[in-house]
Amino acid sequence: MIRTGEQYRDSLRDGREVWIDGERVEDITRHPGFKPVVDIRARIYDLAHEEATRDVMTYVDESTGERNAIGLKLPHTQQDWHDKRRAVDTVMDDIGGIVTRVGDETIGEMWSLYDGKDVLNEVDPRFAENIDRHIHRALYTDPFHVSANTDPKGDRSKPPQEQDPDSLLHVVKETDAGIIVRGAKYETAAAYANQAFVKPTIANWGEEKLSDYALGFICDMGASGVKHICRSSFVGRAPSEDYPLASRFDEVDTLVIFDNVLIPWENVLFYQHTRAASFIRSTLHRYSAFAWVQRALRMADLMIGAALFNVRQTGLEKQQAVQEKLAALAVYRETINAHLTAAIAASEESPSGLLMPNQSMLYTGRVQACTQLPAMMHIARELCGGQICVTPSAASFHHPEIGKWMDKYYSINGNWVADDRRKLLAFGRDLLNSDYAGHRLTFQLFAQSPPFAHLAAVYRNFDFNTPLRHVKKSAGLSDRVLAK
Repeated sequence: MIRTGEQYRDSLRDGREVWIDGERVEDITRHPGFKPVVDIRARIYDLAHEEATRDVMTYVDESTGERNAIGLKLPHTQQDWHDKRRAVDTVMDDIGGIVTRVGDETIGEMWSLYDGKDVLNEVDPRFAENIDRHIHRALYTDPFHVSANTDPKGDRSKPPQEQDPDSLLHVVKETDAGIIVRGAKYETAAAYANQAFVKPTIANWGEEKLSDYALGFICDMGASGVKHICRSSFVGRAPSEDYPLASRFDEVDTLVIFDNVLIPWENVLFYQHTRAASFIRSTLHRYSAFAWVQRALRMADLMIGAALFNVRQTGLEKQQAVQEKLAALAVYRETINAHLTAAIAASEESPSGLLMPNQSMLYTGRVQACTQLPAMMHIARELCGGQICVTPSAASFHHPEIGKWMDKYYSINGNWVADDRRKLLAFGRDLLNSDYAGHRLTFQLFAQSPPFAHLAAVYRNFDFNTPLRHVKKSAGLSDRVLAK
């Protein structure tokens, strides 16, 4: 059954070991560095109960008669994907910003496992059964589910066996109860999530058929031996009036330490068999990439809105050079929108009978969204102008002695008074120019694999046979040229 926001907060008070800035966190739901994003995740849970948004955020399961979250629903129809897209937009509209790691974008990795059941059955039929159970557990118990992916890695010129073995997460012991794992993973939101799908980053096992590093499992984020060491939060570094995004939407990243953690056998999804692990890695984002690209679309909207308001307030909107830059942002935005729309319209049946977004369209859209983002942010900076980096803080605008000067030089007309201009410039700075903006840019470029992996996904999923057939016919080539 869907949970309430308060039930989610209560689930985090499980004695988990969380550290930030050298401080052991007593209650993550109240700590200033975590509270804003915890409150947003709680708000998402509450949206599922409110009359105005309940039917957007949930559906009634035919087998149980219970309401479940749309984001966790297994996709079988195009309408399922339209519903998921609408639910994410509803969340972003409600909170007034972008959050990426909230669960709907990571549950798709479990559906990729579902598609790989035949491969996993070759290893051990129990693993496929575990996947079925965990997918339905997520659906019916509504946990906040994330995905622990990147290891610290160490010296990547050496295999893990030739350096500290804990540089990559691995199994150190098998027991009747399960496997004991050691190592570490980076994961956004792990410290305030309920569970994580933990899997290998890359194929580190060379030509081996079996490897203790080739494993994937579900781990309770409050389990014994799990330690969360978090990066510093952007919240509280400066007044929230001056950094309206960083103070509300920082999703804290965590180095998750697995210090001899017991993973029960029923939570092991694949283990040792490197072919299974490689297959999972190659198909991991066939569903989850959709949610990531949708977030990029919202980022494009925010950049366009911030830029357009800035040129309108200063009367530059009618200049051709300005219109060309706005058009470039619009092309970027609509390119993302087109790939999302086409990925649904041309959706494909997956190996397990689910409906997955058209893979070539989806992965191509991801490449466009991520690789063009730095250039689009720079265009938006140009349009916002230099004042986003030189404007004094809100305290200057509010000060009884110097506030009059801020009113004088920042008021333009009756529509654009100093306080609105200050708010817009602060928003633009935080969106495009702040430490938080730089962090988000790096996060978007690498959080769902690095750019070379994005292109590799396009290569694996693009239909190269059609262009070959066209050239064969047009050039009059023989049939044998199509033989591999």
